[in-house]
This record gives sequence, structure tokens and C-alpha cells, in this order.
Amino acid sequence: MSLHVESIGAGPDLVLLHGWAMHGGVWRELCEQLVPRFRVHRVDLPGYGGSRLRSFGTFEQVVEQVSEILPDRCTVWGWSLGGQIALALALRRPDRVDRLVLVSTTPCFVRRDEWHWGMEEDVLRQFGHGLKQDRIATLDRFIALQALGDADAATTARRLRAVLAERNLPDEGTLLAGLESLLTIDLREALPRVIQPTLLLHGENDAIIPAAASRWMQQRLPDSELELLPSRGHAPLLFPAALVARI
Repeated sequence: MSLHVESIGAGPDLVLLHGWAMHGGVWRELCEQLVPRFRVHRVDLPGYGGSRLRSFGTFEQVVEQVSEILPDRCTVWGWSLGGQIALALALRRPDRVDRLVLVSTTPCFVRRDEWHWGMEEDVLRQFGHGLKQDRIATLDRFIALQALGDADAATTARRLRAVLAERNLPDEGTLLAGLESLLTIDLREALPRVIQPTLLLHGENDAIIPAAASRWMQQRLPDSELELLPSRGHAPLLFPAALVARI
């Protein structure tokens, strides 16, 4: 069984990869503005949405599954965890990935030695414990954190909750496997090997991944541009006008 992909439009291929706990539907408004210029492919990552029968597995397994459905010579646009997958795809399949757009992305999600722009490991592990006790309440807390920093955080949170409710929630195993990826992935040393032109988009008020992470990436990616989005938190993709103008 292949991953679930919704494709629409005509033109150069553009692949959209969502973040942890969400699904491809989170790109809907942005997709509407992209389809006049691109053939857009919204992917449900393994274990999510229409790909719920596929196991999320390890980060490497997810990258391999997504690489199997990539069109030739495409742009890959990833958000948060999806951005980390996009980076890994660029390294693994430079024959297919022509360009990257990374939204609210970090090479390393967890704070480590000499890396100050990550979340505390204990915070992510608390999300894991919360999932085992009350999955819905834990996801709602994560949504509130994503909305924090937006000019209208309440509206952003409401929109994210509506997207999440459109499809069956990912099961506990998928969510825990995704958290394990966020806890372990560290792509910092690989960044200089990314040959694709890369656009970094980051909300200035992101409460999950500080904008400084994208500033750091911009200095190490060989061919990259950085756009900071004022008055936005971790989910600027819900405000497509601010993003599409930069492509």
C-alpha cells in the first residue's frame, strides 16, 4: 500500500509534507493559492490521515517511504517535522528534489550541547506520557503551543483544531514514534551537503522552534534565503498570502 497523496493542478511538481500530529489537510488554503502555478501533491505521512494503515516506524523508514512517491524534479515543502523529512529527502534523492521550502523547521528539535534553540527533552517526553493518559487533551495542548505567538492565537488554534478533526486521529503508536524522531534526529552536520536552493520561512514569535534555528541554518546551507514572518508563531502556513508571495 502506497502513501495517500492528493494531487491537483498543473505545472512543476510541488510536494507538501505536514508536521507531527497533523495530516495533509493542513495545507488546504495554501494549496488553493499554489495550484494555478504548480501541480501540488499533499502527502499524508505514514500513520496519518489516508496513510493510517502504514506504520510511521523510524525517521529513516519514513524518509524511505516518502522517497518512493516523489515525482521527478520536484520542490519539497516541509513544515516542522515535515521540514526535517524534506531535508533528509534532499540529501538522499538529489536526483528528484530540485528545491526546498522549509517552514518552522529545525535541524535538531531538542536542546543539546552547543545547541540552544531546541525544546527541553523533558517537555517532549511529557507529551509522550500525556498521550498515554489522554491523547485528545495532549494534542490540544500541542495545538495551543503552535498558536502561541500569533497575532490572533485563538483563531489559529481554532483552525488547527478544525483541521485535526477532519480525519481520524493518528493512533498512539504513530504519535509516539513521531516524538521519538523529534527526540533523536540531528541534521546539523549534514546541512553543508544540501545542494538544493532552499527557502527558509519562520515565524518570528515561534514558541516551539525559535527563529534563531532558521538563522543558524541559513548560515550553513550553501544556497539559502531566510524570510522571517512578523506576528506569526509555529503555524504560518495557515496564512498563505504571507508565504506564496515569497515563492
